Amino acid sequence: MSSHSPDPKYDTASVAPINERWSSISKHVLNSYVEANNAFLATMGMSPPSSATEPQRKSETAAEPPVTELAFGDETWLMERSVDESDELEVGDYVRFTKPIAETDVSAFATASGDTNRLHLDEAFAGESRFGGRIAHGTLVAGTISAALARFPGVTIYLSQDLEFLAPVEVGETVTAECEILEALGDERYRLRTTVSTPGTEDEDERRTVVDGEAVVAISSSPDE
Repeated sequence: MSSHSPDPKYDTASVAPINERWSSISKHVLNSYVEANNAFLATMGMSPPSSATEPQRKSETAAEPPVTELAFGDETWLMERSVDESDELEVGDYVRFTKPIAETDVSAFATASGDTNRLHLDEAFAGESRFGGRIAHGTLVAGTISAALARFPGVTIYLSQDLEFLAPVEVGETVTAECEILEALGDERYRLRTTVSTPGTEDEDERRTVVDGEAVVAISSSPDE
């Protein structure tokens, strides 16, 4: 994660491309929302809005019912968790969430956050840096920890988070966020180890940890349970 101010000359040259990418991303997100909503209605035995086409209706009806807390997702995202009921959570339980950090993620995050550091967006500039190429925003990578926390059974609320950034993540790399319960603090609060890792190189047997830290969260049962 970086805190350098962007070069004024770069800002002027990059606003239009970023806005164009953001427009495309926004359309994709909107379409994904509509499709997910229609799929949910179909699983409930209700008809999707009349504006949907017949092929869309068939596709949505054929979709498998989503897990409630995972209703919005992407086929490239993977999730693994050790328990499926919030009242069964105990020390050692975990969630792992895996996704690629795509070009669209970096562009969208730059626009949403305002962090247009050239290390994230300008290949020529980043290629001359210590990293030898573009890297993803550190907070974007760490955000996958939040995504993992959201996949614990029940409703998870962040209370605190400590992070250490150990290594950069290149645009296009796939990361895995893992959250493991270290201690039950009482009153539905838990202390967790939170990490993000990437696959090791061909010479490495273990994964490479790029973000390490601890979090305190509250996990309660879902209102619809």
